[in-house]
Amino acid sequence: MIVAFSVSPAGGDPDGGVSEAVARAVKVVRESGLPNSTNAMFTNVEGEWDEVMDVVKRAVEAAGAGSARVGLVLKADIRPGFEGQLEAKVDRIEAHLRDGS
Repeated sequence: MIVAFSVSPAGGDPDGGVSEAVARAVKVVRESGLPNSTNAMFTNVEGEWDEVMDVVKRAVEAAGAGSARVGLVLKADIRPGFEGQLEAKVDRIEAHLRDGS
């Protein structure tokens, strides 16, 4: 499965930023050893259901350290029997773009 998630604690920087808290969450994901990527809006992580959800839980806890409230947005692509889709899905789109489809 691939999970795309965004975590944001309440009460970030005075200017509304939450980059420090999000960095703590991303660190948990990267240290998990699971395939992952981070962009401006979401962190994507790929693996089996239990291991992915464990990483998301720990990332939320890390981001929310010291905060009374945390928001979580999560989207999952559950496709049993498929691995390596974090890159393969993008590769298929790029192939269509090269072919003019």
